[in-house]
Amino acid sequence: MIKEAKQQGLYDRVIAQVDMASELMSLNDTVRKILSKPFNEITVNFPVKLDSGKVEMFTGYRVQHNNWLGPYKGGLRYHPMVNMDEVRALAAWMTFKTSVAGLPLGGAKGGIQIDPSKYSNAEMERITRRFTYALGQNIGPEYDIPAPDVNTNAQIMAWMTDTYLSTLPPQERQKSLHVFTGKPLSMGGIPGRDRATGLGVVIAIEQWAKEKGMDLSGSTYTLQGFGNVGYWTAYFMKEKGARLIAIQDASGSYYNSKGINIDALIAYIKQNKGLISGYADAVQITSQEFFSTVADVFIPAALENQITETTAPLLNVKLVAEGANGPTSSEGDRILGHRGIDVIPDIYCNSGGVIVSYFEWLQNKQGDLWDMDSVVLRLRQRMQIAWAQIREKMAERKCDMRLATYITALGRLERAYLERGLFP
Repeated sequence: MIKEAKQQGLYDRVIAQVDMASELMSLNDTVRKILSKPFNEITVNFPVKLDSGKVEMFTGYRVQHNNWLGPYKGGLRYHPMVNMDEVRALAAWMTFKTSVAGLPLGGAKGGIQIDPSKYSNAEMERITRRFTYALGQNIGPEYDIPAPDVNTNAQIMAWMTDTYLSTLPPQERQKSLHVFTGKPLSMGGIPGRDRATGLGVVIAIEQWAKEKGMDLSGSTYTLQGFGNVGYWTAYFMKEKGARLIAIQDASGSYYNSKGINIDALIAYIKQNKGLISGYADAVQITSQEFFSTVADVFIPAALENQITETTAPLLNVKLVAEGANGPTSSEGDRILGHRGIDVIPDIYCNSGGVIVSYFEWLQNKQGDLWDMDSVVLRLRQRMQIAWAQIREKMAERKCDMRLATYITALGRLERAYLERGLFP
């Protein structure tokens, strides 16, 4: 991936996006002021004994941005680059994401500054359990509900859930199962949670294509990132008949004009430490060539700050569908707009994960069991409703989709604040 000079802080970017939307919609000044700061910022430092017998200190974070609409909700990521500024920005984006999706949830985010590849499975379990214990009562099934994110999965959520429940009296444990979402099915997880974000990205692209009168069958796309979101996005794009012609991850970029076989690629990376480097059924290209690849759609599904003042001028696509959180810098956004490239913003495009997390939370609260068809149907319905509301704001305010998405989210938060009032 192309390396960038240091960009504006992620949280500064969030505030800039909120400020632009606030000016356009004349957002209540008090609401604007309150939303500029998270409600709570938690840092925990905790020791863990490694397999060698040595003790290492780890730093974990949980930022609770806003809970006007409901309990705090957001993922936990394990990554070497996790820091307070990143987590603060991701928590704010979750507030706006749950609002756009029409969910009765707030926004939070967290994680540990760690490279999981450097630790054994047993060490990761101890690190995870110790982190959960350190968070203590800062999370809870009706207060703050974490979920998987980068480098975390259903197994991590299982360890976290078990640890949290073990701190409660026995009679309280079963009714607190909804403290985490993204759990294995055997622990109250919901069918489809693993693919929800990727499916949501494709549903968003479908809405765009329908308005453009474009058939996704036979279309081409490029994809950055082949983790959970990237894989499932590719899986559902294949179902639509779209062709993946270029892919990039941290280990390299690859191109095949005839299309990259998704099933063969996933089988390969399982044998190659999760990386696409060395994949034989495609030609290795430079990062610059990857961004310059001619296609209908580009889907960034990796980390933040990938479409910047350096890479945005290279893109040769009709649409950017933001499968990742914050993949486009402010300057990159400006360049895409100037070049007439459509953008489906992250707080709508990748909201499928939190929508299905909400369904899991409901399932556990109600002691119910949902099936896959119900999950997919209701996910599609929620994303279609949100799309219609965003398009309505675009027409009403004569603005781009990112601004319209923020206006939609801020409007719902503003109504909630004005009705609740400020204590005391």
